[in-house]
Amino acid sequence: MTYEAEVQFKFDATFTPTYGSSSWTDDDFIPEEHYKITAPAADLNAKQYFKLFEKFMLCVGMDPQSIRSAAMSLVFNDCVGEEEQRKVCKEYELTMDEDLENKYQEFMKRDAEWAKLKNAPKGPMGTIQLQQDNAWDSE
Repeated sequence: MTYEAEVQFKFDATFTPTYGSSSWTDDDFIPEEHYKITAPAADLNAKQYFKLFEKFMLCVGMDPQSIRSAAMSLVFNDCVGEEEQRKVCKEYELTMDEDLENKYQEFMKRDAEWAKLKNAPKGPMGTIQLQQDNAWDSE
């Protein structure tokens, strides 16, 4: 048994001039546009469908920033549970606003540790001397 499938995105536009104006001489308008994007759909995954639709939206004049914002709105909206949003954040290494305070505290702790190492006494070859109690020296 064979399975064949094709997905198509089609866009047709015509520009009808207002009579009495010189709209046909305006270089900003094309009197007629037709776009048809097709792809084999039998084995496309969700990311490939989104990539295909992104190309279609670019063809019809959408701004790349608007496309990205719309894609993100599919995840980060009130209809999607926080658990699902956190899964996406983890996958793409994003931080939710609710977690910024904890991230800030982690950064402050790391900065303090770095400052401590940076200002620690150095050995003869520039290595950091660690203060350790040696059980063998206590005899």
